[in-house]
Amino acid sequence: MATNVVLDVDPGHDDAIALLLALGHEAVEVDAVTTVAGNGTLPKTTRNARRVLALADRADVPVAAGMAEPLVRSDDVIATPEVHGESALDGPDLPEPDRDAVDDHAVDVIRDAAREGSVTLVPTGPLTNVATALRQYPAVEDGIDGIVLMGGAAGTGNYTPAAEYNILVDPEAAAVVFDADVPVTMVGLDVTRESRLGRADIERIRGFGDPVGPTVAAWLDYFIGWHEEQYGRESVPVHDALAVGAVIDPGLVETEHLHVAVETSGDHTLGRTVCDRYGVRDAEPNAHVALGVDRGGFVDLLCGTLEAYSA
Repeated sequence: MATNVVLDVDPGHDDAIALLLALGHEAVEVDAVTTVAGNGTLPKTTRNARRVLALADRADVPVAAGMAEPLVRSDDVIATPEVHGESALDGPDLPEPDRDAVDDHAVDVIRDAAREGSVTLVPTGPLTNVATALRQYPAVEDGIDGIVLMGGAAGTGNYTPAAEYNILVDPEAAAVVFDADVPVTMVGLDVTRESRLGRADIERIRGFGDPVGPTVAAWLDYFIGWHEEQYGRESVPVHDALAVGAVIDPGLVETEHLHVAVETSGDHTLGRTVCDRYGVRDAEPNAHVALGVDRGGFVDLLCGTLEAYSA
């Protein structure tokens, strides 16, 4: 039986690949796609989500735009043109969207999905939409089976030494999500960095039929260029796709049930997800934190799903 999901995204190359993985796999049923400001402004991320749905020929899936700024840090909005380009999804040409975003706000779409019951939220950007839904409509907790998010790290960050990007953009929202009475799985940098795609993987994807295989390969060509320049590595993490992979096959990641606190005030540690692996704070665990990954299984799952688009 398929898992009903709402994907909350800020495309972004890895968000786009996560969308294709979710849309193309029979184990999940995508009820809606909601967008948030993050890798780009809200108009950019919403347009990008709609273009990815057009690429996948899935105009049946509604897209709803959400929060354009973090909960309390409107002066500190972060975009990443240095990583994802000015469009937030630079690289190959994409089809024009064949459906407008719906009029409903993303927060209300999340609320309605939860009211229908048995939905899993998969946020792969800043957590502003999800936190706002939890704060405005506390009863939604009853209809959310779980939140499987890409964000955070038990170890080091990527946008700062301490913080992973999605959490750093809106740490107050992240704190709301981790404090919610909902099962949370944190798929963070500890595992996404260990499930990188190399040049051979990209060539494998390029060999799949039009239009998805060559497009994804071109996205990865663009994305890997920044990682080579920044880190000197000829491989690239597809962070957000692993969160979707963990919904499709939870066995891809090994987790520990830990208490996670989000730093919202540190001068050097703002946005850090503080994972209490040794129980020193005597606080109840509130998240299943992914610390191990089956890289080969993830790559095969991703490639098999992308290849099926050309079948």
